[in-house]
Amino acid sequence: MNDRDLYLGGAWTKAIAGDVIDVRDPATSELIGRSAIASAADVDSAVEFAKVAQPGWAALPSAERARIMHRAADLIVERIEDIADLLTREQGKPTPDSVKEIAFAAEVLHYYAEEGLRVTGSIRAVQRADIRSLVEWLPIGVVGAIVPWNYPVDLYAWKVAPALAAGNAIIVKPPLEAPLAVGLMVQCLHDAGIPAGVLADLPGGIEAGERLSSHPGIGMITATASTRTGQAIMRSAATTMKRVSLELGGQSPFIVLDDADIAEAAVAAARRSFSNAGQICIAVNRILVADSVAEEFVEAVSEQARAIRLGHGVDAGVTGGPTTTHAVIETAQAHIADALSLGATVVSGGRRLTGSAFDQGSFFEPTVLDNVPLGAKSMNEETFGPVVAVHRYAAGADVAAIANDSPAGLAAYVYGGDLDRAWSVAEHIEAGGVGVNVNDITELQAPFGGWKMSGFGRELGPEGLHGFMQQRHIRLRRRY
Repeated sequence: MNDRDLYLGGAWTKAIAGDVIDVRDPATSELIGRSAIASAADVDSAVEFAKVAQPGWAALPSAERARIMHRAADLIVERIEDIADLLTREQGKPTPDSVKEIAFAAEVLHYYAEEGLRVTGSIRAVQRADIRSLVEWLPIGVVGAIVPWNYPVDLYAWKVAPALAAGNAIIVKPPLEAPLAVGLMVQCLHDAGIPAGVLADLPGGIEAGERLSSHPGIGMITATASTRTGQAIMRSAATTMKRVSLELGGQSPFIVLDDADIAEAAVAAARRSFSNAGQICIAVNRILVADSVAEEFVEAVSEQARAIRLGHGVDAGVTGGPTTTHAVIETAQAHIADALSLGATVVSGGRRLTGSAFDQGSFFEPTVLDNVPLGAKSMNEETFGPVVAVHRYAAGADVAAIANDSPAGLAAYVYGGDLDRAWSVAEHIEAGGVGVNVNDITELQAPFGGWKMSGFGRELGPEGLHGFMQQRHIRLRRRY
């Protein structure tokens, strides 16, 4: 059994209300551990600890903060097998994907440990000889963070690493669906020497989240969440005018031009559609394929979908795991039914798996829908599951305009043989990140975030660090 408490004031402690939640393996429904559930009172306690600890953390030389962060990253790598096994059992993704996620989280900690050394102020030009104008970057103070269940370890690092490097204290609410691997990551930070109170880790639900976003002692809230949750966070945060950074839902288009390498595009589309059971904010939701190559492409991407071997993520050879929650399957089924009612067809998948190996889990076949009209739910709403909808567009159609006809704007992908043409399409896409002949927009040293209803603020890159800092201008007059 892998039970965990709250991490508060530099120690593991019970929740004030004493509430706990069972954590079950989505592949088997087996109980694998329990987690304490934080309440608003636990958040209040964490803020008090953080307010005391943060000034000392900020006053440390950035090199000392970097030393602790590097040590924590090294410990994560040393313990990666144990963390990955637990992550797979609570979240569902195959073990190799869990290892990849955790390794990247360690890289993020290393990166921001170094990036924190490069924060510099400046002396600005002035209009009077007796005036000096200095601009400096400073931490915000106490930061609140909300982490989702699809990539709980990775996205934990995306928030914690830059916040700590900037000199903030941070209070994190990891997901109740997958809090256990995060607990092992927190232990690495503890063992590396993070001062008591600088980091709090409080698995919780709506109560804890609302308190984080409304608490007057928290100067910033950052969250990766659905658009609806992001809107609720903004409303709550407005009462104290705290800074808000939100990475929200996506509805990513994958554009296949008529001169694309079909085999390459199909492999890329399938990977980005069905990895992590489609539970990715930048997953491919809708494919816009040129009519002249549609038949070949649909068959190729369906073949890739059928080749995915579903099973328990800890088993060798498994390339697709269960959905983390049953709600994901319900949304997938609703989107499939809607598309079929509008004339679409199921080319592969389309059903929940049953049988001795699957009955106790939440397994759903990777599904390819063809001839999906633009008005279908799967073309307009985030499925967040293992379903991709294919729409065929006619020669001469403005495919960028079709792609942009969505309130979301997180990611998009364009595949084509003529790079100038593909690049031109990419330049007309309304999204925070566009991949041209590549199916992942994530780059450690480049900003990640959305346009439109997909949020605002940026993670990763130098922008991710400065997002957790504020500027102060000091204007002084010399007396000689």
